[in-house]
Amino acid sequence: MTATRGRRLVLASQSPARLGLLRQAGLAPEVIVSGVDEDAVTAPTPAELALALAEAKASVVAAKPDVQGALVIGCDSVLELDGRALGKPTDTEEATARWKAMRGRAGVLQTGHCIWDTEAKRYVSATASTVVRFGDPSDEEIAAYVASGEPLHVAGAFTLDGRSAPFIEGIDGDHGNVIGISLPLVRKLLAELGVGITELWAPAE
Repeated sequence: MTATRGRRLVLASQSPARLGLLRQAGLAPEVIVSGVDEDAVTAPTPAELALALAEAKASVVAAKPDVQGALVIGCDSVLELDGRALGKPTDTEEATARWKAMRGRAGVLQTGHCIWDTEAKRYVSATASTVVRFGDPSDEEIAAYVASGEPLHVAGAFTLDGRSAPFIEGIDGDHGNVIGISLPLVRKLLAELGVGITELWAPAE
């Protein structure tokens, strides 16, 4: 492995959940939001869309002059249901309709991951997939959840670590991927770049 201790790590996402997971894993990334117009990115499948969005976000941030030499992580998540990619709902009506369509069923949370090594001028990317089995919340429970405002800010209109947790029966796959970032996949992608994840751990306080 290349000696990389002390290299900057940048997260090209404004997601507090992703930042929190990385910090819990001993990493200390800076946050630089890409500003990518997500609606302008298209792809044939939900998994490819998640990957294209992650690559776009990481690439935009990696191109900034002030991040040269850093490792840049870009992620994006969509829920695949009936072959469609569902991102953040646009309003309360859409969030309500989503939950009524999802309850009692299973979807696949697709999270694209892209890591740019701006020093080596190369990137690696992959998509992680996790099956999410939804419970059967009542119309009243759905209305209360939508009124909380939480589903308007997250892909698929749900979170595994928030108010919708009681409405999720279980998952098949990496729970971190559903929250926003797959740490096992991050480790594998870093290894492809010749970087050991333990070399990026922040000093213990």
